[in-house]
Amino acid sequence: MSDPAQLYEAILTGNAALAEEVTKAALEAGVAPTDLLGKQMIPAMDEVGKRFECNEYFVPELLIAARAMKVALQILTPRLAEAGAKAAGRVVIGTVQGDLHDIGKNLVASMLEGGGFQVVDLGVDVPPQRFVEVAQEKEGTIVALSALLTTTMTQMKAVIAALETAGIRGNTKVIIGGAPITQQYADEIGADGYSDNASAAVSLARNLVG
Repeated sequence: MSDPAQLYEAILTGNAALAEEVTKAALEAGVAPTDLLGKQMIPAMDEVGKRFECNEYFVPELLIAARAMKVALQILTPRLAEAGAKAAGRVVIGTVQGDLHDIGKNLVASMLEGGGFQVVDLGVDVPPQRFVEVAQEKEGTIVALSALLTTTMTQMKAVIAALETAGIRGNTKVIIGGAPITQQYADEIGADGYSDNASAAVSLARNLVG
């Protein structure tokens, strides 16, 4: 079973077992890993995002599609590295200090990976300095901050301040999201963007690196 188009359908329907089978078979048949990513996986996740925005898909569908995508991506990643494939961009993501919620953050991270980004997931309860340390590793990194509590959302401003203190705010874009977050709050703290869902976060990140 080496028809690459089946990978698109496997991700779209959240069939992780089929995604794994098709990815392995396609690689064995000589299909380029960059083609699998660029022609099947990224378009599939884009379609998942569109269906979510149109209320055809909901969070459960996003999660199972992301799971299928990650299964295929784990197989592809070593091959992509060998081929010297470049990611769409680099995103450092985490839930801010004091906040242990990760469902939304995990979904955004998966959607970004599906969109072709290199994602560094720092987990939860991440102090400002940790975001700075990882962002410093590569110029042009996007820092994505998540918070679910009104008591922790103020940490987003602390992260931006830490990036400014480190002297890298000018070439580090910051995007934020989470239940209590609004565009108004993003404007108040000087973030570069805000998204209220995982699909829109991918579009936002693409615009910032574009």
